[in-house]
Amino acid sequence: MKNRVAKQAWRWAACIFLVAIVVIVYRRVAPVNPTTVALTFLVAVLVVSANWGLRYSVFVAVAATLSFNYYFLPPTGTFTIADPQNWVALVAFLATALIASELSEKARRQTLAANQRRKEIERLYGFSQQLLTTENLPELLNQLPRFVVDGFGARAAALFVTGRPDIYRSDSNTQELEAEHLRSVAARGEPTLDSSRQLCFTPLRLGVKSAGALGLAGATPSRETLEALGTLIAIAIERTGAVESLSRAEASRESEKLRSAILDSVTHEFRTPLTAIKASVTTMLADENLDPSLRHDLLSVINEEADRLNHLVGEAAEMAQLDANQVELHRQPHPISEAIARAMEESKQRLANHPVELRVPENLPLLSIDLERITSVLIQLLENAAKYSSTGSPIRITAEKNEDKITVSIADRGPGIDDFEQALIFDKFYRGKNERYRVQGTGLGLAIAKAVVDAHGGTIGVTSQVGNGSVFHFTLPV
Repeated sequence: MKNRVAKQAWRWAACIFLVAIVVIVYRRVAPVNPTTVALTFLVAVLVVSANWGLRYSVFVAVAATLSFNYYFLPPTGTFTIADPQNWVALVAFLATALIASELSEKARRQTLAANQRRKEIERLYGFSQQLLTTENLPELLNQLPRFVVDGFGARAAALFVTGRPDIYRSDSNTQELEAEHLRSVAARGEPTLDSSRQLCFTPLRLGVKSAGALGLAGATPSRETLEALGTLIAIAIERTGAVESLSRAEASRESEKLRSAILDSVTHEFRTPLTAIKASVTTMLADENLDPSLRHDLLSVINEEADRLNHLVGEAAEMAQLDANQVELHRQPHPISEAIARAMEESKQRLANHPVELRVPENLPLLSIDLERITSVLIQLLENAAKYSSTGSPIRITAEKNEDKITVSIADRGPGIDDFEQALIFDKFYRGKNERYRVQGTGLGLAIAKAVVDAHGGTIGVTSQVGNGSVFHFTLPV
């Protein structure tokens, strides 16, 4: 309050000083004719009106008229006017000054209003951009009041959404925006403004339907801005809800596709071992005097196929645990060469028909890894290289340090993978379109390998060219 009074006093004094300066200059420094004085006073009135408003310009106009009469119209030194023409000139000057003041003030008000509208449009645009940052409805509702406070300079904001019991507030300690008033505005569908308390409320309107209400404290934007704000928020809530519904529908479709893929894969992969087991058992039951060597072969088939079934079930269970983040890694410092040696030992039967070239430096740093799981990743990659490569083709294993990571690569001379499939082979149940009926498998091996490497903070990928083989590689942080 004190600052405002001081500012107004300074402006009144400046108006008096401006009139005094014109009088002193034209009376003592550079005497001129009355027309020049009148025009100078008129310019002063326009300058004051354009910058400070009508009341100051009217004051300057009256002060200038009196000064013009006293100092420049004969007889000078009195407020008497001898020539009737000078009365006309004085009245014309005063009228011109007042009209010019009013026109200048009107232009100033329009300029201020235009600037205010521009700022409100910029705020609405920035606010609309913030509304697109989230596609989660509860998160959006919690963030909306803070967005409004930040964007419109309000002290507090509160949001009520029809069908939800909560009132979402920018500050839980601010209760001046009453819940009952918000519900009342939402029911009536009309904005209300209380300039004395700097409170305003607007419905969240979507067409003719009211979806809630917004309250602001400490800021009173125009009615048009309030209505636009309510419409933007209603659209954002409707859009986010629609996106969530679409996402749920899409997730449901993807889940259905996944179930179909699982069923198809499990049915296909389980049928072969079950058929072999069933045939072996049926043969043994049909002939009690079966040759011992043949009985032994049939029992071996049953044993191998039971192991295969167990492996398939184990893969599916492991993939489910990895997806649910229910697997605990038992990390210990190990050289990557130890995991490679174990994997080669476990896969020696698969690698028997392939010469293996090993390029692993001895001075590689230790890695904090779950040795068993990284070994399983290497086994999967080695067996894939052997499975999809022709007999006798070489397989190369390399390991090298790149900055703060160690990269392990396994290269083969198989048929290669085209660019489209390279982005899909690490997905669950996906198998190469040209190999899925030629080579047995569930399509879970590479998905498990990726999940294990990801859990270690690493990355896995493939570089391949059709007809020239593939290089599978994964990195682990040192």
